[in-house]
Amino acid sequence: MHIPVMLPECLEYLGLRPEGVYVDATAGLGGHSAAIAQRLTSGLLVVSDRDADSLAMARQATEAWADRIRYVHSPFSRLPESLRELGISAVDGLLADLGVSRYQLTSPERGFSIQADGPLDMRMDRSSGISAEELVNGINERDLADLIYQFGEERRSRKIARAIVRARPIRSTGHLARVVESAVPRTGRIHPATQTFQAIRIAVNREMEELDALLEGAPGLVRSGGRIVILTFMSLEDRKVKRSFQDLARSGKAGILTKHVVRPSESEVERNPASRGAKLRAVRLL
Repeated sequence: MHIPVMLPECLEYLGLRPEGVYVDATAGLGGHSAAIAQRLTSGLLVVSDRDADSLAMARQATEAWADRIRYVHSPFSRLPESLRELGISAVDGLLADLGVSRYQLTSPERGFSIQADGPLDMRMDRSSGISAEELVNGINERDLADLIYQFGEERRSRKIARAIVRARPIRSTGHLARVVESAVPRTGRIHPATQTFQAIRIAVNREMEELDALLEGAPGLVRSGGRIVILTFMSLEDRKVKRSFQDLARSGKAGILTKHVVRPSESEVERNPASRGAKLRAVRLL
């Protein structure tokens, strides 16, 4: 069952108004979108995702309120253009949950899973970009090690990259996981390839560049008095969001609503372990 992370907190910091216009920039499986849509009356919600499969599932989860929703297949970098195409010049709030959905992580055919063997894909938008297989088999060893260190924050990156290059061609998620585990054996409950898979996924989907585009473009999409709420699950993302919001505050363009980062309650983590690493930050545009 899909449980949207920190749902009450997201709704509170969005400051929802029934007649407002809002964007859920990461539809996922539709949990946040459904909660927002059912609170609107004359308002409108734009539900966006770069993953066509996720967008389809979000559409199904929110079909009861489809009359007040517009669905958009778009990465963050195209969001301003997508809103213009809908005739929307400004919105009252924007929510982005940067977590990878359980559907993506557990569906072998999507190529994200360490536990189940599948094609080495990892693309959130399977209609464009290079796959993880192309990246892993085409990049030189030094650049691969740097990528794993930077995006996976993996201190053993050089050892892992060396093992991957020697084992090429890598053809599946299971093969990649076994190669990494042979280079850096398991020492605890977390699979030793977890950070390597994270790094490759981030690189394949240009996630840091897309987040930069969102942080740069969102203030121009949200009208005065409107709010931006972002949920992160990795320190790499959280640092970017924190710096961006601080820059907005210093420039007098926004007020920070979360003086300290907001984390899920102990009861939520107990109910939904996937929320454990979540951090929420929010600003109000001036």
